[in-house]
Amino acid sequence: MKLRSALSFIAFTLAFGLASIAHAQQGLPAAAEPDNGPDSVADAANTLPPQELTGEIIYQLLLAEIAGSRGNLALSASTYVDLAQKTRDPRIARRAAEVAFYGRQLDAALQATEFWVEIEPASPQAQQMLINLLIAGSRSDALAAHLAKMLALDKEHVGTALLQLNRLLARYPDHAAQQKLIEQVTQPYLGLAEAHFARAQAAQTAGNETQALASLSRASELRPDWDQPVLFKAHLQQKNPSEAAATLQRYLDVHPASRDVRLGFARALVGAKRYEDARREFRTLLEGNRDDADIIYAVAVLSLQLGDRAQAEVHFRRLIDMNYAEGNQVRLQLGQLAEDGKRPLEAVSWYEGVEPGEQFLPAQARAAQLLTQLGRLDEARSRLQQAAIVYPKERAQFLVTESALLRDAGRKDDAYALLEAALMETPEQTDLLYEAALLAEQLGKYEVLENNLRKVIRIRPESAHAYNALGYSLADHNERLDEAQLLIERALLLSPEDPFIIDSRGWLLYRRGENTQALEVLRSAFALRADPEIAAHIGEVLWALGRHTEAERTLNDAAKASPGNEALNAVIKKLQ
Repeated sequence: MKLRSALSFIAFTLAFGLASIAHAQQGLPAAAEPDNGPDSVADAANTLPPQELTGEIIYQLLLAEIAGSRGNLALSASTYVDLAQKTRDPRIARRAAEVAFYGRQLDAALQATEFWVEIEPASPQAQQMLINLLIAGSRSDALAAHLAKMLALDKEHVGTALLQLNRLLARYPDHAAQQKLIEQVTQPYLGLAEAHFARAQAAQTAGNETQALASLSRASELRPDWDQPVLFKAHLQQKNPSEAAATLQRYLDVHPASRDVRLGFARALVGAKRYEDARREFRTLLEGNRDDADIIYAVAVLSLQLGDRAQAEVHFRRLIDMNYAEGNQVRLQLGQLAEDGKRPLEAVSWYEGVEPGEQFLPAQARAAQLLTQLGRLDEARSRLQQAAIVYPKERAQFLVTESALLRDAGRKDDAYALLEAALMETPEQTDLLYEAALLAEQLGKYEVLENNLRKVIRIRPESAHAYNALGYSLADHNERLDEAQLLIERALLLSPEDPFIIDSRGWLLYRRGENTQALEVLRSAFALRADPEIAAHIGEVLWALGRHTEAERTLNDAAKASPGNEALNAVIKKLQ
């Protein structure tokens, strides 16, 4: 909080023609601003105490501000506290509390805030500041008394106040103590559903899910038509989407018009992988909310998951017409749909419409790949280079994509040269080092491969892929197998479920002659990812085990699924 200087305060007050604190609300002596608008000014004028802006008051205001601007926050705070007690002006009380808190005068801040709450009990800012100070001072008894008083003062709106309790206590460090406190202050209100809802929130925060569910059930008994408890209950059951869906379904059977519960039900059905049922619920919601972009998006995504691409495209296009906030994601989806529909130029157009953000890089990469497939490699490269200028933070990724285009076009030397030139400028860029290493291996530059990967490991010791690439390369060349094993084991420690690292382990076992175990490991990798190169390894091991018919079937099936894969075709040719 930056304190105003004395001169700025004088200019501030004169600018609004202060005649008195009571009748000129713009004359706040604080960094905090008042509510704007004639209604708020009129309301404040009716509640502020009648008080002339005397010379003594001006003197104390200036003294407090000058002291604060010179770093004497203790004097500034004490002056403001004294002035607040004299004037009973809530703006000055607030300023006193803020200055004292900023100056770490916690006792003075608490005194000023308690006084502020006393003269302006309806102020949410005053209530929140007092609660935060009591939490900071570990004053649990005083906090409980204050909350009880706060609830008792507004019996007409006590239900709303009960629902705010957990938000007010959000900074409470001890969640178990917070739950105990909530239970204590809600005890007089157990006839209200809101009290049990507040207890459920506190129990969930403290990790007591069973208690939370019990409190929610009681809240629903007291207010059967209130949807918040059932939504909260379903949220607690989200680890079991079917159970959550059943909870919401029971409520909808009695209250079919509840939009929020139906929305939660549709999402729970998605979690339970009941996509057709989910789409039906979203369509029901859409009938009553035709311009709800989030529901339209959900229906589009579900249509995509169900293979209804035409319907998905209709909804995605409508979202573009509506200027949907997540337009980049929608354009990416429309580009993919155009690709699937064999409309590459239209797909490129959608990808080019994606603006800088999370989807920008994948969109530009896909556009470049499509242009390359259309025989427009130079244009594709130019677009990537321009994109790197627009989005310089991702320059390395654009270079990697460009090198991949050159490699796939059979220009591996040019691809490698591109990365090497970039590494001259940024020699420790790990993505470039890694990709250059893989290209170096394809070009027979094994020393470059090893040097680059070891450099990546030094810079990023958590890079599982670098350990794996080096270990696999050694195993593939049947060299330094003990070292290869250490590298692959390290990679597995970092990423134990990675199918390509598991594949490397299986290939190492094959190189060691442990073919039966190798086959088991390779098949576990293929179960995680049906990659053609893993299939090629399985085929070789089956062949080595003498199971030639099975090997041929495995390789032929993989070739049908991934025609043109170099590694797979090389193995087939070798075995033939």
